[in-house]
Amino acid sequence: MKLHAYQDVASEYIIAHPEALLLLGCGLGKTIITLMALELLMYDYFSVRKCLVIAPPRVAQTVWAQEAEKWGLHLRVSRVIGTPQQRMAALYREADVYVISRSCLAWLKEKWHGEFDCVVFDELSSFKDHTSDRSKAARYFGSKARRRIGLTASPAGNGLMDLFSEMLCLDGGKRLGRFIGKFREAFFLPDKRSGMQVWSWKLRDGADEELYRRIGDCTISMASKDYLDMPDLVEIPVVVTLEGKALGAYKALKKTMVAQIGGEEITALSAGALCDKLRQLAGGAVYTNSEENEWAEVHDLKLQALEDIIEAAYGAPVLVAYWYRHELERLRERFGAVPLKTEADISRWNAGEIPVAAIHPASAGHGLNLQDGGSLLVWFSLPWSWELYEQTTGRLWRQGQRADTVRAYHLLTEGTIDGQVLAAIRVKDTTQAALLAAVKAEIS
Repeated sequence: MKLHAYQDVASEYIIAHPEALLLLGCGLGKTIITLMALELLMYDYFSVRKCLVIAPPRVAQTVWAQEAEKWGLHLRVSRVIGTPQQRMAALYREADVYVISRSCLAWLKEKWHGEFDCVVFDELSSFKDHTSDRSKAARYFGSKARRRIGLTASPAGNGLMDLFSEMLCLDGGKRLGRFIGKFREAFFLPDKRSGMQVWSWKLRDGADEELYRRIGDCTISMASKDYLDMPDLVEIPVVVTLEGKALGAYKALKKTMVAQIGGEEITALSAGALCDKLRQLAGGAVYTNSEENEWAEVHDLKLQALEDIIEAAYGAPVLVAYWYRHELERLRERFGAVPLKTEADISRWNAGEIPVAAIHPASAGHGLNLQDGGSLLVWFSLPWSWELYEQTTGRLWRQGQRADTVRAYHLLTEGTIDGQVLAAIRVKDTTQAALLAAVKAEIS
């Protein structure tokens, strides 16, 4: 099998740049691009001996090893997964590429004292929080490697502030600095605040162009639509309207931050909590005790709308994206929806054996090929994150999709925070400021 011309270009870019940031759209094949570059670096140029790949859990478990085998590469891939004992055994196994889940990275830093001369950050955007243990461990291994490769489709899903931590992993602060305070001072100004606490930052004039210039020498960007024969994507709003007790509960909650639902008093203690409760209520159910997973149904308007979509599909499989656990429970009860959690579930979906499947964007947004199973996606609840929205939609809207059109339905409850979330996604504004603005709009 041969790479496409654009994949050859991207692979050669990795070889030519010890620090390489690849901004590749869904379906462009970032895994095989990187594997091909690694094979050349190891067996032709002899400049890399051992490579650590840090990936989302599901991707670490399957994708890298499968791609190496499918393409007949000489690379030996060891999956550092399972129990701590199994992970340690995988690290001692003779291999070229060691793939570990980002969730185990702090464990690796504590338990493993060996070094890797190349580190691949699969979904570099996972390390946008510079204070997290995950990011600290990523920087640790990156600092000891001669080569570092960052892969992502959305480097600034929450705004250009994300670039600081991501580039710190990739180049140790060479291009954007090592300290967040100096980075903010150089490129941003305080925006919304509460007392002395700044909730959001806005770019200084010309700061975006300067940021792009600084990272330009190590960055290559490719959009899926420019290189792939992509199906059309049609986004369809499906609006439902609250009435009666449900409408009263929503109004009471946003006005007083307290509502009576299912015999329980629901209280939101902060702006963030209020936003969360309003989103739940717009979807039709609210947690009465989240720690015990206890919830009460307020309305079934979105379930009715989903039922209409399923009936109109005339047997075609439907993939439903949910956010809250109670949404999944309601989907399973009403439609027998199957959550795509295991490889067996995904195989059944792609074989057309699951009429209604459910997917959570945060756990399955990256690395899944679901295009063989269907072309209908329904967003029961939209996420705040543009990255999660884009990645989840990209599970169906990608190369290899047999349908001419992928339809993405947005279930929206009229006059609720649903509209604010959709607006934030539209402008890719998924910051804390957008959340607060949404709550403010609701309350006013």
